[in-house]
Amino acid sequence: MVTQSLPQVGVVGKPNVGKSTFFAAATMIDVKIAPYPFTTVEPNVGIGHVRIKCVCTELGVRDDPRNSICLEGNRLVPVELIDVAGLVPGAWQGRGLGNQFLDHLRRASALIHVVDASGGTDEEGRLARPGSRDPMLDVEFLEGEVTMWMIQIMRKDWDKMARLVDYAKKPLVGVLYDHLSGLGISEAVISATLVELGLDKKPLHSWSEDDLRQFMGLLRSRSKPMVIAANKIDVPEAEDNVKRMMKELGDRVIPTSAEAELALRKAAGKGLVKYIPGDPSFEVVARDLPQAQRAALDRIADLMRRWGGTGVVQAINKTVLGVLGMVAVYPVADEKRFTDTEGRVLPDVVLVPGDYTVLDLAKSIHSDVASKAMFAIDAVSGRRLGLDAKVWHRAVIRIVTSK
Repeated sequence: MVTQSLPQVGVVGKPNVGKSTFFAAATMIDVKIAPYPFTTVEPNVGIGHVRIKCVCTELGVRDDPRNSICLEGNRLVPVELIDVAGLVPGAWQGRGLGNQFLDHLRRASALIHVVDASGGTDEEGRLARPGSRDPMLDVEFLEGEVTMWMIQIMRKDWDKMARLVDYAKKPLVGVLYDHLSGLGISEAVISATLVELGLDKKPLHSWSEDDLRQFMGLLRSRSKPMVIAANKIDVPEAEDNVKRMMKELGDRVIPTSAEAELALRKAAGKGLVKYIPGDPSFEVVARDLPQAQRAALDRIADLMRRWGGTGVVQAINKTVLGVLGMVAVYPVADEKRFTDTEGRVLPDVVLVPGDYTVLDLAKSIHSDVASKAMFAIDAVSGRRLGLDAKVWHRAVIRIVTSK
């Protein structure tokens, strides 16, 4: 079985926006859900799933998933979700235990920002009249909080870093990388950001406050990119807000009803409905449902018709496959039968960066595989692939190693 670290995605937002409901729906882990701040203090960590079309159908095989789930030709590939306590204005300064909460995001590669699209919570996350707050303000607030938190980290040991760069002549990129390595930011991203802003040749001790803010703002957008889960689309006031958010922020805004997704997953678990997470609709299979339950399911069905689904899986897909640009790859040991060493058909699927090569894939599987890798075979076409060949989405690959 392939062992590989999972992509990590933070789930963030103000209190009372449905963040913990989103996490519960995505992971089916029971978490505290209540209408007051700091319901979640320690971060909840669970497994959500990216949904892709499985290759089993087109290959005409019956697969035997081990590290993932296959439901009617849909492969659910695991990712790690980190549910962080609700953030309030001033979190970067420690308000509301903010620094502690923000530190939980260090290992996340991207963030899903759950926003109350109905405008029914004030800036502190207190319940308010729907339509009373512009959700765009919440998007700006949270991006600002994360950026300011990163700026505070950058400011630590600033004089020491300046001396290393300006007087000890250490490479600027290397010094910044060492300082920011705990945030999971690559040297390549740091270098590209410096060059774009014209700061790559500017002495560190002469950086202005504006230089620092621009650098960290752009670095934040690249190293902790955000997808907006515009939640509570079941509330009438949300519709116009969501359409405006989509117009202004583009396709990173996903209309979402975390409550509807949670209700459907629970109903499916009880055999009341047939629903695969991420489907645009569902089928009621239970007979003689109580009228209240039937009415609730009718409301969810209408919601999904209007918006194309509940948005929970769509937000995870957008984050991992879209924003992070990851691809799903099936490693196999036998390219003829699509099996592993124990004869299991398409047992594993891994999510890797879209610029990965065959050798990178080998390294992500195991160091022994990488050290002995000679070439790879595209199991679908039979083509031979060099170690520097790029992998692609839904590729089925055998890595050939020396004995």
